[in-house]
Amino acid sequence: MGKKVIIETDECIGCESCVEVCPEVFEFDDETEKAIVIKPESGPEDLIEEAMDTCPVECIHWEE
Repeated sequence: MGKKVIIETDECIGCESCVEVCPEVFEFDDETEKAIVIKPESGPEDLIEEAMDTCPVECIHWEE
């Protein structure tokens, strides 16, 4: 099993930067007002990395 991307939702501030960078993997949940991962084990790694880099609270991580 490969790595998957996760969001520490307690830390997410709902800025949607990850959704803007990589909508294939991240989505904004209107109910919680936080970002969620919709495809944790697939998606363009370069855009996922860019989403991680643009997150102002650094709550997006890889999990093995």
